[in-house]
Amino acid sequence: MKYWLIKSEPDCYSIADLKQDKKTSWTGVRNYQARNFIKTMSKGDLVLFYHSGANPPAVVGVCKVGSVAYPDETALNPKDDHFDPKATKENPIWSAIDMVYVSTLKEPVTLPHIKNNPKLADMVVVQQGSRLSIQPVSEKHFKYIVD
Repeated sequence: MKYWLIKSEPDCYSIADLKQDKKTSWTGVRNYQARNFIKTMSKGDLVLFYHSGANPPAVVGVCKVGSVAYPDETALNPKDDHFDPKATKENPIWSAIDMVYVSTLKEPVTLPHIKNNPKLADMVVVQQGSRLSIQPVSEKHFKYIVD
């Protein structure tokens, strides 16, 4: 079992949206490192859902990986915001993965709280310049935030 953090703007796709949908295809990732993380995810891995555009940004829920990685079809659709003209059916370049709703946290765990907590201060999300939309999380950090 691995642990992850995924970021989404709450006005784009929120934890409430995932709760309502129960499951979604996580598409539109256009960073090679984040894409490579998608490719290493396994069905059942647990994921912190982070609202990056909230004020303040915060972990707001938990989901789990619901599939193995597959080609991101949005990269092939010229009408989609995430279209990539270099992607082809033969070489899709970008990957997507399904996310399944698990729970909403009773209280958001804010970025300032994470930064100021010595037990969480070395999380990837706090590192200066960490703009990855998908990033690994240690089991101890995951459990600490969820608890």
